Amino acid sequence: MGLISNGTTIFDNGAMASGFGGNLNFISKATASASASIEFTSGIDSTYKEYVFYFNNIHAGTNDTYFSFNFSTDSGSNYNVIKTTTYFNAIHQENGALTQLAYKTNQDLAQSTDFQGFYGGANMNNDNDNALAGYLHLYNPSSTTFVKHFNAVTNHITTQDPPYLINSFVAGYGNTTNSIDAVKFKMNSGNIDAGQILLFGVN
Repeated sequence: MGLISNGTTIFDNGAMASGFGGNLNFISKATASASASIEFTSGIDSTYKEYVFYFNNIHAGTNDTYFSFNFSTDSGSNYNVIKTTTYFNAIHQENGALTQLAYKTNQDLAQSTDFQGFYGGANMNNDNDNALAGYLHLYNPSSTTFVKHFNAVTNHITTQDPPYLINSFVAGYGNTTNSIDAVKFKMNSGNIDAGQILLFGVN
């Protein structure tokens, strides 16, 4: 059994990787501290066919904002890869009054260079005990033959009173045959107050 530790939590490498069909190999970690964005401009290359970014307690610096991402094909000079995506979510309010499973047409992209958000119709609550968690899975980013598929799952707590949990599901493709070699994460407004993003390669 391979173990990975981030200093406070120990992960079973084999158990975590089983869902992805291989072994997870730690590449790098970025820790936010009132950060305008987090960028991974190295470590994404032809070494692995799959890459996974794990979001650990992403806390928004500004209330009523959402977390988002985009890709680069020029080592982070520009984050403007054309994307087509699909988005649905499940929600559950703390008092049980509201539950829903719905496709969100206003959250997807159609051949757009915009950042893809984890929004779902309600933004993040930046109370001290609230944060976002989840992952982004990117497939074969160094291919010069195929478009670049990805899927992501996140949870966040909203600003409503009482608040509710949004479980967001995003999938899509970057419509480019150029290699994707950098990924940027940011809030749509304000900064990333705290949290960590861990990058793994899968083999």
